[in-house]
Amino acid sequence: MRRLILFRHAKAEPSESGLEDRARVLIERGRKDAGKIGAYMKSHALVPDRVVISPAARTQETWKFTAAAFRPAPGATTADPLYEATPHAIFGVIKEAPAAAHTLMVVAHNPGLHEVALMLIASGDIDARERLREKLPTAGLVVIDFAFDDWSKLHPQSGRLERFVSPKSLEAAPN
Repeated sequence: MRRLILFRHAKAEPSESGLEDRARVLIERGRKDAGKIGAYMKSHALVPDRVVISPAARTQETWKFTAAAFRPAPGATTADPLYEATPHAIFGVIKEAPAAAHTLMVVAHNPGLHEVALMLIASGDIDARERLREKLPTAGLVVIDFAFDDWSKLHPQSGRLERFVSPKSLEAAPN
């Protein structure tokens, strides 16, 4: 079995003229949300073996604040193809993951991340699938399980949505 964790970067400063998009950093809410998701991941044993991150400042920061929940933090690498990536490019990065990565995490951007999640999911909780179909918000976390044992076997509609959470859904959940 393989597990894929797709994580959209947390809330970043708005794009403004003169500011390079790659240089946009998280706002305070984004830093808090990334930490909240990290704490959730740790408490639910969602620990990745391998983390692949877009080179944008906001994705790098998202992982930094998320990874603070883990001791030690899982190793992470930057993958240039994840910046402004199409679903096909993200799919390719996942498919090339090493066999040792049973749980792979991708920290990237919409719309590509949202589209690849929808492309990969064939089953799972119906309500969560409907919520995901509507939107993958900032700091949204999508966990997809696959029955195969090698990332090279990845294909559309091959996954089961195990869970979909966001900072807002965690706040709304009963304690």
